[in-house]
Amino acid sequence: MRIAMLSSISWPTPPTGYGPWELVTSLLTEALVARGVDVTLFATQNSNTTGTLDGVAPRGYSEPPHLDAKVWEAMHIANCMERAGDFDLIHNQADFMPLAWSRLIDTPMLTTIHGFSSERIVPLYQRYNDNTQYVSISDADRHPALSYAATIHHGIPLDDFPLDRTGGQDLLFFGRIHPDKGPHDAIAAAKAAGRRLVMAGLVQDQAYHEREVAPHIDNDRVIFRGVVGGEERVRTLGQASALLHLIGFDEPFGLSVVEAMACGTPVIAFNRGSMPELIEHGVTGFLVDTLDEAVEAIGRVGEIDRATCRARVAERFSVERMADDYIRLYQQLIG
Repeated sequence: MRIAMLSSISWPTPPTGYGPWELVTSLLTEALVARGVDVTLFATQNSNTTGTLDGVAPRGYSEPPHLDAKVWEAMHIANCMERAGDFDLIHNQADFMPLAWSRLIDTPMLTTIHGFSSERIVPLYQRYNDNTQYVSISDADRHPALSYAATIHHGIPLDDFPLDRTGGQDLLFFGRIHPDKGPHDAIAAAKAAGRRLVMAGLVQDQAYHEREVAPHIDNDRVIFRGVVGGEERVRTLGQASALLHLIGFDEPFGLSVVEAMACGTPVIAFNRGSMPELIEHGVTGFLVDTLDEAVEAIGRVGEIDRATCRARVAERFSVERMADDYIRLYQQLIG
């Protein structure tokens, strides 16, 4: 089985910091290679893989000094499509643009849809729905106008997220500083509960950060650590008493949710998007509908068994399970 894995080139694969699409693509690629699948990863030239790397972009277009995203994305996709005949299947992890090539090649294409940035991109997915296959990353993110080959939840490498059996006293916000991720509600909930909040993440909306988040940061009750990676990332996730994931949009998946639970940290999330598929209410965290309910849930965090949080992730969200699901789908499509 020869697979062309077409990654996003916003960041290298895997990313050195932020870059969820590139991270998932890397995790899947490495798990497939470990199972003996012949994978060529089409990514930036500064990417790393145990498979075969092929790339034209020297770095991600979101990395400084910045490349022209439109130019390099076109060359990146074309580089993969020009080699389409070398593969049994192209697995597109790079959004909607590669679909425009799908009728020009004979190799079947599978696209993992990592979410819809806007309703405006849906017509392109509709146009190529008849000759390509789509995977949703949660049932909640399925668009009613499209058909899907499968829903395959993301998986994480469990060994990278060891269980912290005791956790700590602080609450945690972990994600982009953007209204979608609800950091302002996390601050409000923590303050109402009389608890300290640690915040970690990339500032994606500077104006929002300065207006809604920065005024509350005092490095005492609200602490902002910025982007954290490596051992600090794992430590931050594991040492929290709970992760506050009070999102303001229908999130298609939530890697930090699963990573936190793998470390034993329960998650308190607004009950929307994929959250009911990730969190078992009263078992691995709490699904809430209002800020008052979130504050009440903070007071109930002690009811959650941290070892159970990890056990549920091991059962449902391992990278091995993700790879096995994709291999079965590859075989169906190729066969």
